[in-house]
Amino acid sequence: MDIDDKKATGDTVVHTSSAPPSDEIGYVQDVALQKVKKISGTITVIVSGLALFSDGYNAQVIGYMEPLFKKLYKEGFTSEIGTRLSNSYLIGEIFGMLFFGFLIDKIGRRTGVIFATAFLVLGIVIATASSGYSELGLFWMMIVGRGIAGFGAGGEYPTSGTGSAEASDENLKVRKRRGILVAIATDFSIDSGFVIAGVVVLIVLAAYNDHTSVGVWRICFGLGLVLPVTLFFFRMRMIDSTQYRKHAMKRKIPYGLVIRRYWKPMLGCSLAWFMYDFVTYPFGIFSSTIISKLNPEGSLIQNIGLGTAVNCFYLPGCIVGGFLMDKIGRKQTMTLGFACWAILGFIIGGALKPILTVFPLFIVLYGFFNSFGEMGPGVATFLCGAESFPTPVRGHFLGLAAAVGKAGAAIGTQVFAPIQNSFSNDFEGIQAVFLIGAAFAAVGGIIAWTLIPNRDRELESEDVKFRAYLEANGFSGDFGESLEQNIKHSAFKLEE
Repeated sequence: MDIDDKKATGDTVVHTSSAPPSDEIGYVQDVALQKVKKISGTITVIVSGLALFSDGYNAQVIGYMEPLFKKLYKEGFTSEIGTRLSNSYLIGEIFGMLFFGFLIDKIGRRTGVIFATAFLVLGIVIATASSGYSELGLFWMMIVGRGIAGFGAGGEYPTSGTGSAEASDENLKVRKRRGILVAIATDFSIDSGFVIAGVVVLIVLAAYNDHTSVGVWRICFGLGLVLPVTLFFFRMRMIDSTQYRKHAMKRKIPYGLVIRRYWKPMLGCSLAWFMYDFVTYPFGIFSSTIISKLNPEGSLIQNIGLGTAVNCFYLPGCIVGGFLMDKIGRKQTMTLGFACWAILGFIIGGALKPILTVFPLFIVLYGFFNSFGEMGPGVATFLCGAESFPTPVRGHFLGLAAAVGKAGAAIGTQVFAPIQNSFSNDFEGIQAVFLIGAAFAAVGGIIAWTLIPNRDRELESEDVKFRAYLEANGFSGDFGESLEQNIKHSAFKLEE
């Protein structure tokens, strides 16, 4: 007797039949869909973190190569070329953030991030293979390669920021811990890349017996290729988030109505990110340079090691900031971090001379200076940028805010050396940059407190309000997309 007896509770129905009934097939497919969503959400958070780790590595490694380039290419490596090398990646990121921020709202998070990864890989390959008939030609090829890599890395910010925020909104338990989860998947990952870049450089230099060689920078650049290539295959197994599938507006977005409702948080998130990046990037990238100027007797290895030690302080700041966001709120954490950052910056700048009499004390205070920046704006910029806006335009605004931030980073790194060099000696120049950095942090705190809103932790809440706002203003459009169609374009396969 060919009878299939099934017993279940809840939504499952008891069937007695030799062929699977349609509602049983529907149940099985629903279970499969839920499994796909869970796997994809987990992959999204993990891959977002690893992708931004790669970005941190590729952004920071150039700072460690500067002393090496000065010895290898004495004629071709000028201060102007050094600045362009640092800024080419940042400027590429700015364009990538704007372009992919728009793209992922129109064609989907997954599709956008795959294209971003492709640009990142291409750029790293070009930079690693840089060569030319002259030293100047070599550096221009490197500048172009890093610019392309920056364009791809810039795409990681809106895709990873929106992806991790939306993936952590799938259930209440995870939503309550979104602060720490997003902090780890975004800023902690970037800062880990900063730190590991220094460790990798030290290991490669040790392998070359501390000799400066072309192989050192090629290996350090080339290692930045490993993770993006690996992540590409995992990203093929991603699907778009539940919020995106429910609320995506792929055809027509009423930008006038959007700006009218969200101009204030747009301004707040963008300017706060600008202030943060203006300070944190030059103090991170040039940490070894600052230390070498204050510790001229130290060797290349020693000063890179001390610069890496300073950057290690980023990591505990991210963790503390992540927990604070879940406890006291996003904008409150950002404001607190800006305030602590400013106070310590004024202390270091004002009392630099007595502090330097105990050089390890300067290293520790410099480390805490970096840590306070990550504790507040470092972790909160991503989450404020994601939660302040509705799903249909989240990529637009997060990409814009991140791009404005990177403009701050580019300007900060551009003016950092000229500010120092405008003073009569290195001591006064470094004292000045700490005081200026502290002033920008103070302004950032005021911006965060006055312009960034407190939002409901559930992303659906703002999405519902946004739709009601559009309807009240006479706009009607198409929202959402099919989960099944989304899966068909991924590497997942559902059983028929």
